[in-house]
Amino acid sequence: MHSEGTFTVTSFVATDVAPEPAIATGLPVGLARMEKRFDGGVTGRAATLFTAAFDQATGVGTYLAMESFEGALDGRAGAFNFAHSATTTGSDRIDPFFTIVPASGTGDLSGITGSGGLVVEDDGTHRIWFDYELTT
Repeated sequence: MHSEGTFTVTSFVATDVAPEPAIATGLPVGLARMEKRFDGGVTGRAATLFTAAFDQATGVGTYLAMESFEGALDGRAGAFNFAHSATTTGSDRIDPFFTIVPASGTGDLSGITGSGGLVVEDDGTHRIWFDYELTT
């Protein structure tokens, strides 16, 4: 099955959590909490832990996100976790990774497995899609 939608980040809060022991590298590592709102074939909300080693000035870095989603995929309601990451060299997006966490589904999404992806378009629109199966 395939579901897609758009999302907006409704909250992005940097935390004081940092790797210990502190190790000096060329890029700082940070952790933030995010909230997102989804619309379209993917509807609902997500609570996200967002980790990155990123240079704001050049746009170079890598992120890793773990999300807890609650809502619906094309009308199938429930909750599940998914993880994604990607790297950028400032003008591109390379090595993307996206997976639905096995055994994390509830409700109509119990038994969900699969993958997906996301992209930020030139106009700033955030798009997400899930390619998934439901096994019970």
